[in-house]
Amino acid sequence: MAQALAKTYDRQQSVQIKEFSSYQKFVIAMLAFLQFTIILDFMMMSPLGAVMMPALNITPKQFGFAVSAYAFSGGCSALCAAGFADRFDRKKFLLFFYCGFVLGTLFCGVANSYTMLLCARMVTGVFAGVMGSIILAITTDLFPLEMRGRVMGYVQTAFAASQIMGLPVGLYLSNLWGWHAPFLVIVGISVVVGVVVWKQLKPIDSHLSLIGAKQTASKHLVATLLSPHYRLAFILTLFLSLAGFMLMPFGSAFTVHNLGIPIETLPLIYLVSGFSSIISGPVVGRAADFIGKYKVFCFGGTLAIIIVGIYTNLGTTPLALVMFVNVILFVSIFSRIIPAQALISAIPEPAKRGSFMSVNSALQQLSGGVGSVLAGLIVSEGPDHKIVHFNIVGYIIMGTVALTMVLMYFINKTVTERTQL
Repeated sequence: MAQALAKTYDRQQSVQIKEFSSYQKFVIAMLAFLQFTIILDFMMMSPLGAVMMPALNITPKQFGFAVSAYAFSGGCSALCAAGFADRFDRKKFLLFFYCGFVLGTLFCGVANSYTMLLCARMVTGVFAGVMGSIILAITTDLFPLEMRGRVMGYVQTAFAASQIMGLPVGLYLSNLWGWHAPFLVIVGISVVVGVVVWKQLKPIDSHLSLIGAKQTASKHLVATLLSPHYRLAFILTLFLSLAGFMLMPFGSAFTVHNLGIPIETLPLIYLVSGFSSIISGPVVGRAADFIGKYKVFCFGGTLAIIIVGIYTNLGTTPLALVMFVNVILFVSIFSRIIPAQALISAIPEPAKRGSFMSVNSALQQLSGGVGSVLAGLIVSEGPDHKIVHFNIVGYIIMGTVALTMVLMYFINKTVTERTQL
């Protein structure tokens, strides 16, 4: 027991003295900007749903399919890329898929029918679906486990930045020039970010000398899929994504039609929740490194169960209370995503890191697609445009969150035992 306590103390001391180098700070900022553009492209669909559905004359079920098309295509793409993920310099791999993401987003910006939008979301998903796995692989390559909570916390501030700067501006632009405008703005921002990555990011190719990276693509993929060490992490990812994708697509429509908040006020709600997320993201990341990733995850899970149960059963609600609920909801999301990503990143060995992250991303996207379709099948639009049966979606989410807390216990146990060897 004394030796275990001594080891724990030594690890805590080593975490305290480890600071980011100037290049590491640049990498964190660069990854955060990449995440910002990718997350903004995906999240823009939810607040624009209240505008896009009447503009394109589509039903909630069709809108759910548009959201899930992005997820399904991204999942299939990530799975196909898994066999090749460790065979290239991660910088070149990143730039290739980011260029495709920019083109897909441009296609969304010029779509003028539901069919074109559906195809555009599929194209965007094909490339964006791999981006998340590459970013996680780069993070794992360049930062040790004891720093990853903080790194994930900073990178996830991109989520908050999209709330503060992206979604309010996107909604404002859509009110001025239509729902196409936000996608075209994302294209402009993405081009600038891509040039910075191309010019400043160093090659990331140390994994190319490892045995796993030299396998054929098919063998590499099969070895990753069939590894018993990865199975629990893959199952956890399935349920984490299912919960998030079920809630998000109909958030804006539920807020406008069920909670009674004018659509013009939506940017203010996203602004407030975004500012709170800017603060909570780094705090959660630091807490995950110093207090414990599993403890923070359980806190976020418990908070999510409570707030989702309240949120999905609300009727007409004052604006201040809606803002408060949204703030707590995003805190619960960050408190699960950040420690989960940090812990899962410690599972694969370096030779299979890119492949593992790609398969994990594929499962995330596919599960998210299932979640969007499932939510679209459960909810419906009443004669007064209210979203009906949204509370049922909430109950399903609460159950999946509880299950992820159990799964995370075993993953944390495995990672802890490995790091103590």
